[in-house]
Amino acid sequence: MKALLALEDGRAFACRSFTGPGETSGEVVFNTGMTGYQEILTDPSYRGQLVTMTYPLVGNYGVTPEDIESDRVQVAAFVIREYQDNYSNFRASGSLADYLKDHGVMGVDELDTRALTRHIRQAGAMRAFLSTNDLEPRSLAARARQIPKMVGQDLVQHVTARQPYYWQHGAPQPCRAESLNEGVWDRQNDAYRVVALDYGVKYNILRCLEKNGCQILVLPGRTDADTVRRLVPDGIFLSNGPGDPEPLGYAVETVRNLLGYRPIFGICLGIQLLGQALGGKTFKLKFGHHGVNQPVQNLATGRVEITSQNHGFAVDAETLDANAVEVTHINLNDNTLEGFCHRQYPLFTVQYHPEAAPGPHDAGYLFGQFAQMMKDNR
Repeated sequence: MKALLALEDGRAFACRSFTGPGETSGEVVFNTGMTGYQEILTDPSYRGQLVTMTYPLVGNYGVTPEDIESDRVQVAAFVIREYQDNYSNFRASGSLADYLKDHGVMGVDELDTRALTRHIRQAGAMRAFLSTNDLEPRSLAARARQIPKMVGQDLVQHVTARQPYYWQHGAPQPCRAESLNEGVWDRQNDAYRVVALDYGVKYNILRCLEKNGCQILVLPGRTDADTVRRLVPDGIFLSNGPGDPEPLGYAVETVRNLLGYRPIFGICLGIQLLGQALGGKTFKLKFGHHGVNQPVQNLATGRVEITSQNHGFAVDAETLDANAVEVTHINLNDNTLEGFCHRQYPLFTVQYHPEAAPGPHDAGYLFGQFAQMMKDNR
């Protein structure tokens, strides 16, 4: 079925819908990963975005429930060069097309993804409209310019947990506690008690925390600091999440009021919230970091880690107080801030995804570092 993708600047790309008729819109970004498309589709950090894969052939290994990173497909649309419906993998339970249809998400192929990626790299990520109904480029471009920009939107509200839940044995479990206090924890379990503030957390982050000796209570993103304190956790985790951190004043206030209380570990959006809580500023990257091959240098060891990343905003290192904050990691492609720790408080944070899913495992040691920090603080 014919479809058309039009950008807000007027550039249009003909394509074909392999999921049937529909229309959708959002910000177009590109991901450089060669595999892991199901993890990408279900990553809450992609909320409100049309994701373009730079690797040309997609769909060849199907989909499996074991690889999801949230409870639903999060992308606004999936844009690829060539869709392969005849999947082959012993783990597969169905096709990518059927999976997208089941979640009401458009998938298109036969689009020149190389040209689209080059255009975004030069002009920057921008709004777009995708349709099988309206195939007139000017009309679609005008509609793209009418949708809200990514800057200033609170997208966390669309992906955060509605109710607290436990993460146990690799899966979410309901929390039936009548009130949130120290009694919610399993007293027979000597594992580190971790409160995970959910701004769009990926399941593999929770899996990694559990593997490193943590019992985890996931809380909605609007949870306040007093509630966290009543739980008396050993540590606090700040999750990844979508969009602009600037409008998340409620989250920044919670984080600010927890500084110095317990060890804190933040990933992706978590570093941006911590940066703001410490007086720093954030800014929008030209086309973001989306992929599994971003080189990051650990300044303490000099080691270069190949990392998985998915973010469109970053902390401006120049706005952080160097007397209080130590930069620990930098991106070797553009020298943006990728990690920092505090010189006084027990906290550290990174901009990339040490849990991978998909991606390399070079940075998996950070979860052990968090566990050690909680051990030292007991």
